[in-house]
Amino acid sequence: MVSHAPGMPLAFLPSPSSNGFHVGPLFIHVYGLMYVVGIALAIYITRRRWRAAGGDPALVADVATWAVPAGIIGGRIYFDITTPADIPPHWWGIFAVWSGGLGIWGGIALGAAAGVWRVRRAGASASVFANAIAPALLVAQAVGRIGNYFNQELFGKPSGLPWALEISASHRPSGYTAFATFQPTFLYELIWDLALAAALVWVGHHRNIRPPGLFALYVAGYSAFRIFEESVRIDSSEHFLGLRLNFYVASVGVLAGLIWFAWIQRRPERDGPEPVGAAGGAAIAASSGGADIQVDENRADESRAGDGEGDTDEGRAGAASGDGRAGDSAQAGSGSGGSGVSSNAADK
Repeated sequence: MVSHAPGMPLAFLPSPSSNGFHVGPLFIHVYGLMYVVGIALAIYITRRRWRAAGGDPALVADVATWAVPAGIIGGRIYFDITTPADIPPHWWGIFAVWSGGLGIWGGIALGAAAGVWRVRRAGASASVFANAIAPALLVAQAVGRIGNYFNQELFGKPSGLPWALEISASHRPSGYTAFATFQPTFLYELIWDLALAAALVWVGHHRNIRPPGLFALYVAGYSAFRIFEESVRIDSSEHFLGLRLNFYVASVGVLAGLIWFAWIQRRPERDGPEPVGAAGGAAIAASSGGADIQVDENRADESRAGDGEGDTDEGRAGAASGDGRAGDSAQAGSGSGGSGVSSNAADK
């Protein structure tokens, strides 16, 4: 633990002395461990919400199998492109996610693309799934911020507040080595993420939000906080017109999220709620097959009824013809058989 240096505030948040621990010969990075915990929580929460929406919980694991690696890759690509100065000076530096460095924008973009692909491939509604996963993503991001604490990163400007974060000299940016405590922006984001997740759950239960409206609010709400955070953070970043690059990305995120949400809620309503799909593929298939069988049976019944009606008509026609022939024979007999009748009577 870094010692309490002169000039530091009486109250502050200390930084960890290490960013990991050993398990035998292995060194476990807390940053990576927190991402594993966050992903596990996100899967658990999404399964519960997806099931409640009528979906098949097994789909969540399939989506995570593809979306999580895609999100990590997208997050790292975004970090490498936007903050090249922070890439470790080794051949493997561009891949060193264990040392920190995942851009949330790239992670969400590529992870969402992979997730939509898997959901639609399963025949389910990507919009309803997005509503289910939105609060879970925020919980995962909040847990991930604990990893930033152990890495002594994602902090803001120097501060003397009672909750200011102590940063060791080796982790202080150039130009701020004389300061010991800084704004714990990672802690602010952790609190915001959990509060926003709770708000999305509440809104989803108490308001009629068309999917993927909750995901649109997630994009807008998280981006709104990042506008504030980007105005406080002092770590390395690309700048444009004196402002950090992610400040502009966050501003676009807020506008895009709000416009998207408004469009979703104002578009013409479809007949009935949006189908979830994949809520038990076998049951759906069985239900569809049963309907086809019923239709076939109905058609067979109609065919048999039609044949029966034809037979009846033919019978009636035959009976009428027979009656006619019988009448003709009777008339013929009555016309020529008077003597015959008398003869028969005399014989008796």
